[in-house]
Amino acid sequence: MEKIQHKTVSANGIKMHVAEIGEGPAVLFLHGFPELWYSWRHQLLYFSNKGYRAIAPDLRGYGDTEIPSEISSYTAFHIVGDLISLLDILDLEKVFLIGHDWGALIAWFFCLFRPDRIKALVNLSCELRPRNPLRKPIDCLRELLGDDYYMCRFQKPGEVEEEFASIDTAKLIIGFLSSRDTRPPCIPKEIGFHQAFAQLPAALPSWLTQEDVNYYAEKLNKTGFTGGLNYYRNMDKNWELTALFSGCKIQVPTKFVVGELDLTYNIPGIKEYIHNGGFKKEVPSLEEVVVMEGAAHFINQEKPDEINAHIYDFIQKF
Repeated sequence: MEKIQHKTVSANGIKMHVAEIGEGPAVLFLHGFPELWYSWRHQLLYFSNKGYRAIAPDLRGYGDTEIPSEISSYTAFHIVGDLISLLDILDLEKVFLIGHDWGALIAWFFCLFRPDRIKALVNLSCELRPRNPLRKPIDCLRELLGDDYYMCRFQKPGEVEEEFASIDTAKLIIGFLSSRDTRPPCIPKEIGFHQAFAQLPAALPSWLTQEDVNYYAEKLNKTGFTGGLNYYRNMDKNWELTALFSGCKIQVPTKFVVGELDLTYNIPGIKEYIHNGGFKKEVPSLEEVVVMEGAAHFINQEKPDEINAHIYDFIQKF
């Protein structure tokens, strides 16, 4: 870990923290919520040893990267713009792109907006869902899963931040990362996130150390959760802004990996969409779908050796 280099660059008008190691073809790793560049620690070391330049920024609103105050500053166009600026600063014409959770969602947007900058894509956990031209995504989620679904609960500025502030940050991190509940996370206001995180595992899972938890907690205690939550608060705005891309397909060579216990994989209708042709229709260059037995949502940390192999086996073909 001490060999990983850290620097801050000015990208798209913000200060961005970047971790990188190695030389060779560039691989850009995009983290999710509530994570950091650190989520890719295993992959950075592995791919640098395999002859790649492994790069993992803290995305806008996270960690040591700047946290704009306006909710409107967190659209997909802002985030992808940050990354295009980063590639230009690093003098990289094209990269292999790897995303997980919100990083995967941003990676789908990246490939939609600027496929010319991507050699190939490996996305983890979050599939590309077709844009409903008639209904905003939060309305769709409310109809499918109810007002208590966590993405719906995240919409009101300040409300969830207040709940999170009443919970020890380390406990939040353990609760998020170690969960293996495949049910859609629905947290009624009268119960609250405090109660939802009341019962933690007796011991940390073998793949998560106290040092890992402390790193996340230290950064989040400084920044809070608002930056990451603002990604959710722009889901409807992203829908509005991407109307001009309606009907466009992802044409980048793609591999998708998901854990069988991932809550995203177990949302009603998603398995059928992924395996019965709907996903392939939206991503014509989808070459492989892998469902990892016994794995949950944070698979790049839970199963680093297997994920490293899945990524390497795919990108080394290009």
